[in-house]
Amino acid sequence: MDPPAASPCTCFRLRRASRQLSQLYDSHLAPLGLSLNAYSILRRAPQPRQLGDLADALGMDRTTLTRNLKPLLQAGWLDQQRGDDARQRLIVITPAGKAVLRRARPLWQRAQDQVEAAFGAAPTARLNALLDQLDHALPAGATP
Repeated sequence: MDPPAASPCTCFRLRRASRQLSQLYDSHLAPLGLSLNAYSILRRAPQPRQLGDLADALGMDRTTLTRNLKPLLQAGWLDQQRGDDARQRLIVITPAGKAVLRRARPLWQRAQDQVEAAFGAAPTARLNALLDQLDHALPAGATP
């Protein structure tokens, strides 16, 4: 296998690192039946949010979010409600969702601590700042 440095593609490198990070967080959250993706959705739904707003906060398109919501809705961790406008869908965290989120937080923190121990606190903070810069520099749904 080629070492990651052999590729000049920024996206390849970022996705490779992202997959490795996701596996680490997923392994920590697995005892609760959560993935990092599910945890991220629950964390961003502390109050009712419109589906589109939640998708934007997660950097997902609505179709992907809808697919990712299904297991959380089935588990009873989230609920859907209609907004003031019947076309609005609001995503609401349930008491069961809040409870699983409280139990997941220390597991997430262990994964975060493991990343910082392996990579270093200062490089992790720099990486987060650079990723925030990249996120703001690229237009949402970027197309050529």
